[in-house]
This record gives sequence, C-alpha cells and structure tokens, in this order.
Amino acid sequence: MARTVYNFSAGPGMLPEAVLQKAADEMLDYQGSGMSVMEMSHRSKVYQSIIDGAEKALRDLMGIPAEYKVLFLQGGASTQFAMVPLNLMVKSNKADYLNTGEWSTKAVAEAKRYGDVKVVASSEDKVFSYLPEIKPAEFRPDADYVHITSNNTIFGTSWKSMPDTQGVPLVCDMSSDILSKPVDVTKFALIYAGAQKNMGPAGVTVVVIRDDMVERCRPETPTMLKYKTHADNGSMFNTPPCYAVYMVKLVCEHVLGMGGVPAIHKINEQKAALLYDTLDASKMFQCHVPKKEDRSIMNVPFRTESEELDKKFLAEAAKEGLVTLSGHRKTGGMRASIYNAMPVAGVEKLVAFIRKFEAANSK
Repeated sequence: MARTVYNFSAGPGMLPEAVLQKAADEMLDYQGSGMSVMEMSHRSKVYQSIIDGAEKALRDLMGIPAEYKVLFLQGGASTQFAMVPLNLMVKSNKADYLNTGEWSTKAVAEAKRYGDVKVVASSEDKVFSYLPEIKPAEFRPDADYVHITSNNTIFGTSWKSMPDTQGVPLVCDMSSDILSKPVDVTKFALIYAGAQKNMGPAGVTVVVIRDDMVERCRPETPTMLKYKTHADNGSMFNTPPCYAVYMVKLVCEHVLGMGGVPAIHKINEQKAALLYDTLDASKMFQCHVPKKEDRSIMNVPFRTESEELDKKFLAEAAKEGLVTLSGHRKTGGMRASIYNAMPVAGVEKLVAFIRKFEAANSK
C-alpha cells in the first residue's frame, strides 16, 4: 500500500519508509527467531543483540566516546526534567537554565522543586521568537550544571553553537534535533532526547551521560530515577521499551547507510533553505522567527495575516496530502516539522502549494 501523504507532524514525526518496510518484513519473524521483537524476552540473546546493535549504531553516528554511557529509558524527555536535577544537583544545589521555549520552561519549573535555579537568559518576553544573548558572566561558577534546549519545537528557534559554561557541566535536551547535524558529544556532561522526532517511535528516551556524572545522585532519588541504576544494568533494570529500541536501531543503521549525520545535515539544510526562502519571498506568509540566524532547520512555524486564512490554508493543504501542519496554540498558524525522514520532495510539494495558495488568495 502506497503512502499518500506527507506528514509534517511535530511528534511523533514521520519515519523513513525503508525503515518501516524493514520493520514490516520482520514483524512476524525477526531474523529466523520465529517471533516478533514485540513478544521476545528482553533477557534473550536475540534481544541482547538488538539493544547492543542500537547502542553501537548510535555511538557510530554521534561519535560517542567510550567514557560515556548510552541509556535507553522510558518516561519521555519530560521525565528527564526531574531526573537531571535529582541526579546532578548534588553539590551546591544550584543549576543555571536557558529558557527558550515551552519545554525549557517546564524543565525550569521541575528543577525548582529540588534546588536553586537561575534563568540566565530567556526569550519569553517575545513569545520565544528569538534566541536571547548569553552573557558568560551570568553563569554561576559553583552551579552543578547548566541546562540548554538545543532546538525549540514549538517556536522554531535553534542554537547554532553551545555556550561556554567555564567548566560547569553542560546538559542538553536534544529531543527535536538529535542526529540532524554533527555534534561534539565531549562538550556535554549529559544529552537526552525523546526518540519520536528523528530516532524512532515514541516510547524510548535516549540518554548519553559522561561516566563521572553517573555516580552523582541525591539520596532521596527513587531507584528507577537514578542514572546509575540503568547504567549498571545495561538499560535493563526492568523491561525496556523493546520494540522502540529496535526501531531506533533500524533508524540509526539507515542514517549510517545514507552517509551518516553530515550527509543528512546537508539534506536538512537544503530542505530548510527551500522553505524559508519561499516564506521570506512571500507577501502573505511570515515566519514566527524573524532572525535568520535563530531559525530551526527542523521546525518552521509560519502564518498568514488572519486566522481565517490560516484555517483555509490548512484545509486545502490536507486535500493535497500535506497533513498535520497546524501550529501550536501558542503560535497559531502553521508549523512544518521537517525532520530527517521528511524527503526533499515533501518540502518541494509544500513550497509549491504555498505559492499556489498565495496566488489564489491574494487581494
């Protein structure tokens, strides 16, 4: 059965068709095991090879050094909002946060339950439509860590470089842009990401954590919320999200086959440039993020001059097979999420429709 739409959903995002086909082929019988990955024991040798393969593929893609653990966890990135301070806010009981969107706002609120949180920079004053200036002097040298969200799914901004934290451990939520561009893992003490944008389906969250961070923990931290618990047990202290991990393995192997992250990054830049250039040239549409240097290559929020016209655009786009383009309620309008799996052809079709719609609806 052919896929008849281009899915611009912010998450779960679309998956590579080749990956879905391989998963379908192996659904009833995974490589001669006689069973589906969904039903096999996570303690079996067959499943151990799957989770080991997922870790190896991710390490190869991101260049993760040996002194970092790779964990496959549950609870989404939202659980990490609590796990990070519970495990890392242990010395000064202080943490510095950059607030650039919905998810960093929630991370700040959760961390405040456990200690002294300072928001060192924020763009909340303009509905997170820009990236704030980072002043290194604002970082507290005795903070236990600095937290940043690399890409802001709802508002369409993205950091092009990481701040100099003067030696304070840097923690990053990469949920919506992991594997989209090369990253130097050694700059971070901890990276976390929900898989459902670029790595696989919802249900598994990947954590990449430096070994010296694993041993940190507040005494009141529940066993399941300790990084050490999962590091010591190979992500199998309890039953992991087995099928989701398998899908991460397939996606990572697929990206490796395409030439790795540098290759996919070039395609992502091509797609983003095509869409932004079209919006910038338009008299009807405008981007939520005016400064080009602040724009995300993963999530592109835009709108017309009226809510009525936005609704018309969305309805007609859906008829053209361009679906889940509705913007978040805080931005309104439209949002095109063009993650790794979105082909160039999907963006080309969207751009053609934008031009067609403007021509038909201009006064």
